[in-house]
Amino acid sequence: MTGADEDASPPAVTRGEVARGAALAGLSRMGALIEAVAQPLYVWLFGLAGYGIYVVLWGAISLLTNILDLSMTTALQRIVPTRDEDQAHGAVKLALIATTIPAALVALIVSLNAAAIAPIFAAAPEDAARLPDAIALFIWALPLWTFIEVATSAARARRAFGPEIRLRIFWEQIARILFAVGFFLLGFQSTGLMAAHLCSLALTALLCLPLLSRYYDLRCLVRAPISGELARTLIGSGLALLPANLSRRALIDAPPLVLNLMIPGAAGAAAAGLFEIARKISTVVFIVRQSFQYVLAPLSSAAAHADRSQVAPLYHFAARVSTALVVPLAGLIIFTGPDILSVYRREAAAALPLLVILGAARAAEAIAGPAITVVEMICHRAWPLVNSAVAVFVWVGTAAILVPAYGAWGMAISVSAAVLASTYAAMLELKFAEGLSPFDRKLFQGLGVALAGVAGMALVSAAAGGPLRFAGNLLLWAGTSWLALRYGLSRDDRLALGGLSRKLRLVREPA
Repeated sequence: MTGADEDASPPAVTRGEVARGAALAGLSRMGALIEAVAQPLYVWLFGLAGYGIYVVLWGAISLLTNILDLSMTTALQRIVPTRDEDQAHGAVKLALIATTIPAALVALIVSLNAAAIAPIFAAAPEDAARLPDAIALFIWALPLWTFIEVATSAARARRAFGPEIRLRIFWEQIARILFAVGFFLLGFQSTGLMAAHLCSLALTALLCLPLLSRYYDLRCLVRAPISGELARTLIGSGLALLPANLSRRALIDAPPLVLNLMIPGAAGAAAAGLFEIARKISTVVFIVRQSFQYVLAPLSSAAAHADRSQVAPLYHFAARVSTALVVPLAGLIIFTGPDILSVYRREAAAALPLLVILGAARAAEAIAGPAITVVEMICHRAWPLVNSAVAVFVWVGTAAILVPAYGAWGMAISVSAAVLASTYAAMLELKFAEGLSPFDRKLFQGLGVALAGVAGMALVSAAAGGPLRFAGNLLLWAGTSWLALRYGLSRDDRLALGGLSRKLRLVREPA
């Protein structure tokens, strides 16, 4: 890299780039949608209790991943866009070394002590006997998942959001479905689902190597020096962000685990399974907001590095689009919940109240926009710590009161309260520290349209049932989403949506 290149100002970040990146990231996160669709298949093949113990063990592995990765996945978004090529390669090299090696060592320790660890978890009698072998096998997902997370975050740090589409949708999710069916046909019980997950991760990890080679020179990656200053900056950023990332992931991965630990036997596995069914379906609502989180991490970091004033329009744009799309989608998920759950086994119908609670919380969360991500990228490192403390305090406090009395219902309420508390805390921090607020006339206009559409869905659900209810709500969702985008976004916002805006006729063609 020449001196002129190093001195050149980073290119400006536009709303169009945010929209394109969010669309690509949204496609990559559609893996969550495929997983939600695959859920009924997994429950039918392996039973609710078998599925429940699988999600409990995967939740434990995911939590361990988020501890052992030292938040390198987020730190790379903050560091790589602001460094030259040698330091960018050094940062990725350090992130891979500092995460995958400890993850492999932990996996080895757990695998060797699986028999002693297994009694911690509640499982149906037929699954309990197989649990030590399942743990010894499934724990090797830990280093695989850690490597995948760091490798894909390195690509995102290059402002490349599309490659995850192939990895996270086709190779990871579709391969997992095929492996699960194969193991079931071979006569495997609940361990078959864990083996399928492990095989899909191994395939995805292999495909991450060409992904890295596309955005980084692998020879430079091996030889890249890691200076003391770079190590201190990267590790320091990761450790500062670790509590915030842990608290966020804890609200996703820990609830099934906590339910399993608090409720003995098959009932604990079933409660975990019900909560995870509701959470996975509500995650479909979260895809839009999560797409903007993925994109605004590196883009807001780059924008703040070039010109801090660029961040405000990006944040406003993301908040308006999230509100216009997420609130009607949450309404659709809530009011077609009975129809969605009807494709599961009969016992899954008990997840409906949990789905209503979690879906409504996701809608309320979307209105604040990606405040947490922007705080992590441009604000003082102390603020993410405050947000994580708020989330953990609210979750632990409310769960301790509600879960013993209400089980999975209580967990859904406590998780929703914690998510909303931390999100709106971040929104207030942006308001007072940076003068940024998602609220303006256009956002409220879009919100009003969206809420009117949701009210219409409630009326349709009260008046009709079965296929008529589903079809009516689907039509209302489509119309409400269009109107919310048309009247909840400014003209510049709609133009930033590019070809999609023209195809949906959100912008009038010039005469």
